[in-house]
Amino acid sequence: MDADPKLFVISGPSGAGKGTLVAELLRRVPSVSRAVTSTTRRPRPDEQEGVHYYFLTKEEFERGRDRGDFLEWALVHGYYYATPRAEVERKLGEGFDVVLVIDVQGAARVKEIMPEACLIFIEPPSMAELVERLKRRETETKEELEIRISAAALEMALAKKYDYVVINDEVRRAANELIEIVERVRKRNKSEG
Repeated sequence: MDADPKLFVISGPSGAGKGTLVAELLRRVPSVSRAVTSTTRRPRPDEQEGVHYYFLTKEEFERGRDRGDFLEWALVHGYYYATPRAEVERKLGEGFDVVLVIDVQGAARVKEIMPEACLIFIEPPSMAELVERLKRRETETKEELEIRISAAALEMALAKKYDYVVINDEVRRAANELIEIVERVRKRNKSEG
């Protein structure tokens, strides 16, 4: 564990491969821990409560938001998403570097609150490839798919506000690049500390 843990925020459009790359990061760098975020959307068939997300009703979400339980929150694609403040603070307090996988709105809010956070944007190789990935995964209705595709262009325009951009053109190469960035930032953080 690190005496001065770092917060990494990873964003990118739906279908960019954030989950795949973060899973590889967590597998290969054991001192990095993912903070589980909350959402009001329905779980996908392969998602587990407390592992992928905390699935909340709209009412549960609103109560937590009103109590100040969230580090950040946003309405994305018609559903609420948020980062539980206590989970991030606990993991950092235990000495873990923490990874948040959140949307661009949430990333901007985290950077305001914690300017030392490192923001990494995962981008698909092209818009056409992103559309194909979304269609292949068959997890959204036609309407949800259209919302995600239209949001992707807006999200990708914000990539320049991030500290790093990783183009996920090939999973192994992109995962290696992500891990190299995390390790470089962690080493720089230790040398400054």
